[in-house]
Amino acid sequence: MERKIAAACARMAVMLILTSLLIVACSGDYKQKSVEGQGETKQQPVQIRVFAHQNNGRDLSDNEFSKHLEEKFNAAFQWEAVSSEGAKEKRQISLASGKYPDAYILTAYVDQFSQLDVLRYGQQGVFLPLNELIDQYAPHIKEALANNAQLRAYSVAPDGNIYGLVGYSECFHCSYPNKLWINTEWLDRLHLPMPETTEQFREVLRAFKTKDPNGNGVQDEVPLSGSIEEFGVRVIPVLMNGYIYDDDRTYLTLYEGKADLVADKEEWREGLRYIKSLFDEGLIDPGAFTQSADAFRSIGNSPEEAVLGAGAAMHPDIFVDTASDNPRGKAYNPVPPLIGPYAQNAVYIQGGITPGAKFVITNHASPEAQIALIKMVDYMYTPEGQALAEVGQEGVDWRRPAAGEKGLGSNVTPQFTRIPQAEGEPARNTGWFGMGHFYMPREYRDSWVQGQDIYAPDGYERRLYEATQLYEGKEPDELYPLWEVWIDTKDADEASTLQANLKHYIDQYALRFITGDMDLDREWGNYLAGLKQVGSERYVAIMQKAYDGREANRK
Repeated sequence: MERKIAAACARMAVMLILTSLLIVACSGDYKQKSVEGQGETKQQPVQIRVFAHQNNGRDLSDNEFSKHLEEKFNAAFQWEAVSSEGAKEKRQISLASGKYPDAYILTAYVDQFSQLDVLRYGQQGVFLPLNELIDQYAPHIKEALANNAQLRAYSVAPDGNIYGLVGYSECFHCSYPNKLWINTEWLDRLHLPMPETTEQFREVLRAFKTKDPNGNGVQDEVPLSGSIEEFGVRVIPVLMNGYIYDDDRTYLTLYEGKADLVADKEEWREGLRYIKSLFDEGLIDPGAFTQSADAFRSIGNSPEEAVLGAGAAMHPDIFVDTASDNPRGKAYNPVPPLIGPYAQNAVYIQGGITPGAKFVITNHASPEAQIALIKMVDYMYTPEGQALAEVGQEGVDWRRPAAGEKGLGSNVTPQFTRIPQAEGEPARNTGWFGMGHFYMPREYRDSWVQGQDIYAPDGYERRLYEATQLYEGKEPDELYPLWEVWIDTKDADEASTLQANLKHYIDQYALRFITGDMDLDREWGNYLAGLKQVGSERYVAIMQKAYDGREANRK
């Protein structure tokens, strides 16, 4: 009897244990589902490896905008950050290693991929097509592509794929880089009007050289100078464009849909003849053809009286200090494109935008990383997201406009006002700055408040805007749209080599003709023959093919 009772008790104990285990298991299962149902279970952040250029004194891993994206899109960045020095080379080494990251977020003016890179790595499968990701997860990018034909031209490869996104910063004053700035205080002192033609400009330069406009009793004036670097500082284009269109890059033109070279035309020779005549009179600084930007700036910032009469540059701060405590910076004002015997041209480049890609996703990115990345970029295609990326935090780096403040554009409602840093304040690590330039169409840039005094620091871009309006519309009716053509990968290396060789040849011979090292009449035929030997006809043929492909894709 006792054995039966003991056995029964044992069976009951086992049943109780099993029941309690089942209740615990069921209870735990119910609790987990409940937490998930209430959204309390947080997923692990998506790990994303990114190659990027990092500004000096700023840390991307501790950057406020980086942290904002991580929180907003549940991601964790692993940065492969490099300095600007050698950034392109480090980018290529990264790719060649085979251990490249999930994405490259680059800075357009530092290390953006070229158009050839985009096509080559896209067709190799290294860069993923973004089309489906954009269609499913990026409504703002999708809308921008639908409404902005120029953005489509930069983004959509001939095979229909979008392998990367360009740094689209539609800078109005950058669109007309080759401007001429003149010392209007000297014009007033000598009772001279603003020159309108190439010959009137000659007379002004003569007066600057011989009539002591700085009043120091010494003939130390430099009538016209420039530099050999970028940003519109070369003097030949601003003078040549009164004769024939000189884009300062490809020396291509377009007429009735046919590409052609300008540097073999009679108008080009006449333009060289005019520039040589200025040089022979000592009206052009010889250093303009050899010196660096720093040397050019040292002339504009001469320690005593001003010595520079006129300078070629995208904007005057390239060659003279325009800070509020330097009155000399106010003296230099824009000369409208000079009217020459054959033309009145302004050099135009679409928005100052460089073809290629600042953002790509590689085939190493997980599906989760791909989605997170395209959502992040889509966020930066909104005005607020772009402001946070480019400038920094609201309330720290920018604020909403106050009543009466005016945007840069005349027909745009102002949306943002910069908050200047206090003197001595350390650099803020709040935005991505140049790396954050994703989608800045003209209406976005025009919506930033600018001061009304064009000579004050907060009105400087308005000064450039108004100067550029003098150049707007002065470009030829037909231009070779270098920024919208995609050169076939089979031709791209050859085209790049030919363009570099031709530019070097044209530039060197222009200098030799201008300085008198070669006779413009006796040696012109040899120069033309040399152009063909360097490959001018083949280059034009490749560029015509690329243009025809662009036209076919637009239909």
